[in-house]
Amino acid sequence: MTPATSYRKGTTVTEPSPDGRIRRRSRRTSRIVVPLTVVSAIVAGTVLSGCAQQRDEDVYTVMNSSTDESYHRWDGDTLERCSKQLGITIEQQSVPAAQLMTKALRMASSKSLPDVLQLDASEMPTFAEAGGLIPLKDLGLSTTDIPEGIVDFGSFDGKYYGAARTVNTLALFYNKDTLAKAGLEVPTTWAEMQSTAKQLTQGKRYGLALSAGGAEDGVFQFTPFMWSNGGDESKLDTPEVAEALDYWKALLKDGSLSKSTVNWTQADVNDQFMAGNAAMMINGPWQVETLNAKKGLNWGIAEIPVPEAGDDSVGPLGGGVLTVPNTGDTERERTAAKIIGCMAGEQEQITYALNSWMVPANTKAAAVWRTKAPELAALAGQVATARSRTAKVGAQWSSVSLALQSAFQSALTGQSSEAALKRAQQQVTSGN
Repeated sequence: MTPATSYRKGTTVTEPSPDGRIRRRSRRTSRIVVPLTVVSAIVAGTVLSGCAQQRDEDVYTVMNSSTDESYHRWDGDTLERCSKQLGITIEQQSVPAAQLMTKALRMASSKSLPDVLQLDASEMPTFAEAGGLIPLKDLGLSTTDIPEGIVDFGSFDGKYYGAARTVNTLALFYNKDTLAKAGLEVPTTWAEMQSTAKQLTQGKRYGLALSAGGAEDGVFQFTPFMWSNGGDESKLDTPEVAEALDYWKALLKDGSLSKSTVNWTQADVNDQFMAGNAAMMINGPWQVETLNAKKGLNWGIAEIPVPEAGDDSVGPLGGGVLTVPNTGDTERERTAAKIIGCMAGEQEQITYALNSWMVPANTKAAAVWRTKAPELAALAGQVATARSRTAKVGAQWSSVSLALQSAFQSALTGQSSEAALKRAQQQVTSGN
């Protein structure tokens, strides 16, 4: 049975949910890539049937991946407040992130889609392209006070389908005590980071840790280097992308990165940093709670260094977006949009961001958040220039990601970056 929390007239009944959302703080779960043709066939069959789905008219459902106890509780609190505000009953259904798309497709085929579906932003275009989502502006939701990059984060083909409550990105975390003892400043350029990392590499300690594994973690971590150097995911075999990959190779050759980098997830990177085996790391705010639990660890955060001084540090936006599935029931779809409007309201964004160490999507909410989480100020700056992985390639992102994963493994274990990326581009172009 799907984990669920129901809110009816102030009464809360919570069923146990398996621990899956903990990936945000420890280990990212590999997602199942569902081919667009499969998504299109299933969703089109549902939409074209012309029949609205049979539902309990008194209960609205929100399906998400909040299976971790903390996230499930935080979302539950939000939905309880929204149910009272809107005068309706809202039920939360949580499934592990890696299974969410598959679960949604099964529900589409059986005409039992939820009223609100939270998708990872990188997966949303696939569902939208198949005709499975309703544009939020058509349902009365506005993008006022939402930065353009975050609007793009929730958009496909120029239409706004997904509202983000909070977003995350990557930053440079560093051990303040280690840098101070070495008399070194926090690096801001690639040259400075390479020099600093090399000087901090001593004994079992590496100067820098990052994830270059053959999974989405590695691609997520590569994008700041690719984008800040002018590279583009729509064409992987360019000098700019190769230079970014060559920079990683140079760090590996210097010994500043562990050879295990090609196998590490972002959780592994955090483990190395916390154990004192890395002086700096590239990681995200989902690690902050764990970092703060380590006694004696004096850490700081800064924007990811750029190729040359004055360049923008352009990182990837991460997180989920709230969408309204195309169920054929216009009245319920409009109510679903009101649920999203409540969940993504300014105060709800601030509350959720403070709980989860993310950054509010709304500009006004983010300004308040900065005063309450000053230790993450650099992260707010990084978010300001961050962008969506799917903004340029849309539903093709999954193919780009898989091709890049293969390129990392080849280039970091001996092949030239140019050859690895040429093959990656061929892989994307051919669809194989």
